[in-house]
Parts: sequence; structure tokens; C-alpha cells
Amino acid sequence: MAATAQIVLIVMVITYITIRLFKISTELALFIAALAGAVAGGAGIPARHIVEGAFTYLDIILIFITATLFMNILKESGGVAFVVRGLLARFHRHKAILFVLITFLLLIPGALTGAGSVTVLITGGMIATVLHYMGIPKAKAAAIIFILAGLSAAAPPVSLWAMLTAAGVNMPYVGFFLPLLIPCVVLSLLTIFILGWKAKAVNLEKALEELPLAPARMNWQRVLLPFSVFFLLVAAGRIWPHSLPIIGLPLLFVAAGLSSFLLSPIKLDFFKISRETVQQLLPLIGTLTCVGILVQIMTLTGARGLIAISIVTLPLTVVLLSLSLVLPISEAVLMWGAAPVLGVPLVLLFNTIGLNPIVALAGMSVIWPLGDALPPTAIIGRLTQDTVGLEGSYGQLLKQCLIPAVIIMVAGTLLVIFSKELSFLTLL
Repeated sequence: MAATAQIVLIVMVITYITIRLFKISTELALFIAALAGAVAGGAGIPARHIVEGAFTYLDIILIFITATLFMNILKESGGVAFVVRGLLARFHRHKAILFVLITFLLLIPGALTGAGSVTVLITGGMIATVLHYMGIPKAKAAAIIFILAGLSAAAPPVSLWAMLTAAGVNMPYVGFFLPLLIPCVVLSLLTIFILGWKAKAVNLEKALEELPLAPARMNWQRVLLPFSVFFLLVAAGRIWPHSLPIIGLPLLFVAAGLSSFLLSPIKLDFFKISRETVQQLLPLIGTLTCVGILVQIMTLTGARGLIAISIVTLPLTVVLLSLSLVLPISEAVLMWGAAPVLGVPLVLLFNTIGLNPIVALAGMSVIWPLGDALPPTAIIGRLTQDTVGLEGSYGQLLKQCLIPAVIIMVAGTLLVIFSKELSFLTLL
């Protein structure tokens, strides 16, 4: 069985690399690699397992669609532009305060949707304009937006890597809020202050000329009320857990999106925004669907078990020291598929030796997004480069990301090592 699993794994890796060499998309490469593995394992084309795998992450896909729809409605109604222009006009003379506010503006879209690409698309362009008129070079501005977009995807309430890994080990997605929130916020603030410490006061007039205009009737109440609806429904479910029906995250985001739609000061085409949202998320949806199929086939053929055994039998010191390299590289190759493939055996290992699996998984979730800047995928890194308008070599972005990336790797590894001592975070 072990020999068969090794052959299957080798076939999958070779197939994936070969397909990617022909510039075929990551989604198709994952799917074809899964089929090749199934054939090599003697399972033929297992239709039932392909269908089951495709629906593995349906709940997470629904969260992405509804959350991104909410953010897109808010953007199209002028809410995002209103917030950016308002904060800029009020705090343009106070660099430190403006940096803190920019940090939260970049964290919120990804935190609510679980996708760093949404952060780049919703607020990345406007924040890049603000940073430009603060005298920050485009390469550093791109690095700030990329790092914070990655951390926003790892931040609660929707952290894809944590959710996928937790689902793989049958662990409830509970207790992750503070273990994810604190490192993501602290590391984001460190990043923007380190890369932007030479920034000057914003040239307000020029910045406002470039930023999109907000509708005349837009105000803070129209922006904040949809968020209030979301958090009030979350709080109500926790205060009266036995009196209210369970409201899942997709329905919570639908309620918030509907509130934003009804409060919009301008007429919105809901179906157009919905179509654009699904089109925007198609690569992510396709990746998750194909990752589910790949994981299902790996489980069927024993390849997943082989990876798990290989990881848990390594010396613990080697595992801990290699996290900073293995996690980003796995993300660069498998994207979100790295979480169920590598995250599951790692969490089981850490739980077995007495570490807190929730805090340890939070530490790994902070490191994983760094791989989104690395080839062969580099989806968010390339998207950030295009959004900011950074011309020239892509290496400029990677160079500026180096110092924050090292800090994030060290912080994530320390969260894993000291996860037992930090267990109190899961109880708050």
C-alpha cells in the first residue's frame, strides 16, 4: 500500500508540474493531477469521489460569494470611497493615525471574505493613491498592500486556511477569533510603519482629485448600519443560542448585503453586481472545487495518508524550523489546497505532543499567505502589482516584502511553539 501511495504521489506531482509548464491554469492542473493519481492508484475515473470532492468546500464557497457580494454592493454604493475620502480629509496631517486607519481599511474586506484578492480589488487602488501622495514609492506601496491583503485573508471571522484545516480534522471552527486577530493586526501595523516610516503628510488636494467621488447623500450611517446588522445577528446567536435558529455566515452576509443595498443613496443593479461578483470569484471557486477533488482522490489512493505519516515521523525540531519555508512554498504550488494536504497532519501532530491546535493553526495561517507572492501562481502578488501600477520587474515587490515576511515567519512559528502557553486566547 505504501509503495502504491508513493507511485500515486509521484504521478500527481509530475502531472501537475507538466501541466503548469504548458501555462494551463492551476485549477485544471489540480484536476488533471487528481485524475492521473486515481488512474495510477487503480481506481480508474471514480465519478462518485470526483462529485463528493467537488462539493467538499461548498459551504466555504457560499461564504466567499455572499461576503464578496456584500463588499461589492458597499463599494458600488459609494461607501468605500466615502470612508477613504472622509478619513483622508480628517487625518491627512497625522501620519500615524492615518496608517492605523489604512491598516483597518485593508484588513476588513479580506477578513470578511477570506480572500486577499478582494482586499486588493475593493480598497487596494484607493489606498495606493493615498500612499503615493504620502511620498511612498510604488514598490513599497505594493508591498504594504500585498502583505496586508494576505494578513486580511488570514484574519477572522473568515480564515480560509484555518477553516479548511479545521474541517479536515473534524475540529469546530471555534476559538480562532483572538488567536488570529491579534497577530494579524499587530503584524499589519508593523508592516505599514516599517515600510512607510519615511512617508510625508498627504497632498490632500491632489489625492482627492484622483480618488473616486462618493454620492452626495452617502453618510456614515449608511456605511455602518450594514456592519451593525451583521455583528448584531452574530451577537444575538451567541446571547440566545437556544432561542434563535442557527444563522450561518452566508445568510449573515446576505442580510448585511441586503441592508447595504436598501441603504444605498444611488440606484444599484443588483443582478449586474451579482454577476460581476461571481465572475470575480471564479478562479477562487474553481480552485476550491479542484482542491476538494484532489484531496478526495489523495485520500482514496492513500497518498494523503503517506504525506501525513511522513510529516509526523519527522523530528519535531525539523518540522518547526521548516514551517517558514514549507508553508509558503506549498501555498505557491497548491494555493488553498496546502491547508488540507499539509495543515491536517501538522495540526494532528501538534495536538498529539500537547500543543494547542487552535493557536498553532492560527500561527500557520499567518505564514501561509506569504506564498501568494511566489511563483508559479503568485496570483495576489501579480494582482497587487497591476492594481498599484508598479512597472518593471516583479522582483521589486518581492524585495520590499522581505523584511515584513521574515517578521511574519518568526511570529507565526513562535505562535506554534508557544501555543500551549497562549491557550487562554481561545477562551476569551
